[in-house]
Amino acid sequence: MLIRNADASADLHIDFVPMVDVLFNLLIFFLIATSMVQAEREMKIALPHAASSGPISASLRDLVINVNAEGRAFVGGKEMDDGALSQVLKSALAANPDQKVSVRGDRAASYASVAHVLDVCKGAGAQQPYLETIPLR
Repeated sequence: MLIRNADASADLHIDFVPMVDVLFNLLIFFLIATSMVQAEREMKIALPHAASSGPISASLRDLVINVNAEGRAFVGGKEMDDGALSQVLKSALAANPDQKVSVRGDRAASYASVAHVLDVCKGAGAQQPYLETIPLR
């Protein structure tokens, strides 16, 4: 005759350590992935306001060119002159003809310096460089 133990649920043991390990690894992965995307967006550029501006894309394929208030161009945090900027654009466009180019000009930068960077982009072969703005509040 089979006699059942009344305390059978006491033998049940769930180990949470593997689940915590997986969640911890996922957390670290997402923290690292989001910090890489933010490197270009953290430069101290005060974008101008525009009534019809779109949302700022956070696509990994965008090549972001920052123009500071003094009119100097930066790519990846490094200052670029016209020749170096053109070389970076040409190599990126050679690797991917559909490369998106975003120009982030400081609102205190002169129109001529932002237009000059856009001209370098067009001269390097970028079909439609995007000029980023932020929406009106």
